[in-house]
Amino acid sequence: MSQHQEELPAPFDPMDGDEPHEECGVFGIVAPGEDVARLTFFGLFALQHRGQESAGIASSDGEEIHSFTHLGLVSQAFREDDLKALDGDISIGHTRYSTTGSNNACNAGPMRTTSDLGEIAVSHNGNLVNATALRNRLIAEGETFESTTDSEVLTRLIALSPGETIVEKVKAAMPRMEGAYSLAVMTKDRLLAVRDPLGVRPLCLGKFNDNWVVASESCALMTIGAEYVREVEPGEIVEIGGGAAISHRGHVTPKPAMCLLEFIYFARPDSLVLGKRLHLTRQRMGAELAIEAPADADIVVGLPDSATPAAIGYAQQSGIPYAEALVKNRYIGRTFIQPDQRLRETGVSLKFNALPEVLEGKRVVLVDDTIVRGTTSRPIVELLRRAGAAEVHMRISAPAIEWPCYLGVDLASRSELIAARMSVEEIGRHIGVDSIQYLTLDGLYRAIDNGDSGFCTGCFTGRYPVEIDLSQNKYALEQLAAV
Repeated sequence: MSQHQEELPAPFDPMDGDEPHEECGVFGIVAPGEDVARLTFFGLFALQHRGQESAGIASSDGEEIHSFTHLGLVSQAFREDDLKALDGDISIGHTRYSTTGSNNACNAGPMRTTSDLGEIAVSHNGNLVNATALRNRLIAEGETFESTTDSEVLTRLIALSPGETIVEKVKAAMPRMEGAYSLAVMTKDRLLAVRDPLGVRPLCLGKFNDNWVVASESCALMTIGAEYVREVEPGEIVEIGGGAAISHRGHVTPKPAMCLLEFIYFARPDSLVLGKRLHLTRQRMGAELAIEAPADADIVVGLPDSATPAAIGYAQQSGIPYAEALVKNRYIGRTFIQPDQRLRETGVSLKFNALPEVLEGKRVVLVDDTIVRGTTSRPIVELLRRAGAAEVHMRISAPAIEWPCYLGVDLASRSELIAARMSVEEIGRHIGVDSIQYLTLDGLYRAIDNGDSGFCTGCFTGRYPVEIDLSQNKYALEQLAAV
């Protein structure tokens, strides 16, 4: 069974443009006798922050793969009857934000295709930098495509690769896939957890009773009551089936390059990355920021929710009291209902309100984790000043983002990135703060406490771990399909 919903208009996000957008979340479980589709639903619910445009689940009953995909949030995508129809002992799920291909129903995962071993389904987090070349090659070999996403390209590439087992097919495909991919690959009787040789995107393993689970983040394991076991290593293939999990060496590079934005912004603060709880790592980022960029102020305010841990760390290190002065409407999310023009122009007020009693006459350190275009930073600063803040000193718990991402994060083009067009002082004047400073890359490394290698710094330095075709953009496959 495969069901899709009609295409929806682009969602409105009141913070759109000044935040990096999520990539995707993947989940998979092998659990005979359990309601695997329902467990996958709750796993995806925990990974909703990684993508809000579509959600899907595929399951296998040992003979046939069934799937259901829908545009919108996980909580809106599935009805009770949808989950009941997804029976079986194996299930994978996917929640998506489009990094290649637009928000069309055909691009919703998991992707399915046939192979000489039978049907396979794939959930993918990341982005292939050579997707266009691979797609053209597969078309020349007689393949036709239904979507405009690199996830379908890699799914068909795996299916067409040589091998007598699904593990052999994935091994054969991995050297041809350049870029970022954390995968849950399902056949009728197997689940594979696959991580690219660079380890750009997170992927972890857990145990649910005596059964195995794979997820983008450990927070999804906690949600269903599973125990965190370990991360899938860069270049590793973990084969799950018959009650066992077997590790295979896929395609390994001597130098991994995990995305630093996972530590700064994307992954949930209750998740473990490199064995460290991110809430504490982000507190250390704030503490390093206080050392590098002190301010003479009365209170420290974090932009909720993502910058709250860094603000707490800044306050603890500086001795300046932490205060909650911005209240977030946690239900706004990304909506397909467009506001009227007046609310669109002041969209930040849809997401935040300020507390005048906390801010009146105060010199404020405003801690945020990223500035992308700078389009919403100024309205937030104005919101604080209208509420009575005497001074606003912006502190960013990450280095300045000066370059786009090609490995699974939807950032602006370089011409749109404010840090690529302005100096730090110019940014401060543009957004209307009394001062502004960013955490240095060295300060970020100290906070992560894992050395200064093994990370992708592309969006900060312009140095990427793979060769990048700078002419590529997220709609490259869509444009190619239209020719």
